[in-house]
Amino acid sequence: MRIVSANLNGVRSAANKGFFDWLQSSGADVVCVQELKAQLPDMSAAMLAPAGYHGFFHPAEKKGYSGVGIYCRRAPDRVVEGLGIADIDAEGRYLRADFGQLSVISLYLPSGSSSEERQQVKFSFLERFMPHMRALIAEGREVIVCGDWNIAHQPIDLKNWKGNLKNSGFLPEERAWLSELFGHGWVDVWRTLYPEAPGYTWWSNRGQAYAKDVGWRIDYHISTRGIAAQAQAGSIYKDIKFSDHAPLTIDYAGAL
Repeated sequence: MRIVSANLNGVRSAANKGFFDWLQSSGADVVCVQELKAQLPDMSAAMLAPAGYHGFFHPAEKKGYSGVGIYCRRAPDRVVEGLGIADIDAEGRYLRADFGQLSVISLYLPSGSSSEERQQVKFSFLERFMPHMRALIAEGREVIVCGDWNIAHQPIDLKNWKGNLKNSGFLPEERAWLSELFGHGWVDVWRTLYPEAPGYTWWSNRGQAYAKDVGWRIDYHISTRGIAAQAQAGSIYKDIKFSDHAPLTIDYAGAL
């Protein structure tokens, strides 16, 4: 079972750069995408339902902003759009698909880097999302939350960690929130598979960050323990640059 997480930084832009051609050759069973920056009428038939895949989406109300989606070979038993929290759902940040006893979620956690106001929005999201994550554990299902979490957890997760101790994405409060999450039974799948591999998935467009691999690991598969134990291998695709993020693939034992 191959599951991919990819922040597209605009589905139309990523399509023009060959993302959907790559999707066809990826072997992915489920692809969680973030930052659609489009609403359904803006998306072509190939974006809505690529050959061999079903497509489901939770766009933001604001045009050209945020939005998440899930592409899957098997039709889900159930799809849940949003968290049921009005201000969060207006930004299109959460989409869940259930396949038997497995739930796969596409998440786009807010960034706080643009302003102090947005950082407070991020903190508010984190405060309200933790109880939801605890409730997911309590459901007793296997769950994989894929997406752009906009937080690097440990110094290994970003190249210039000393210079970012006071910056959004590596603030002590954000990192402590992730630590608390992992303390409640959630597993960072990449870090479990590869304790010493940085695994960067995002690079600033400033300077030569991508060329010099001055990156951040902010895209994750965060899962319940049972399915995390089934993870076999992971990879980050950098051969073609579809976005300022790179697709993160994890292979799990068993079939969807």
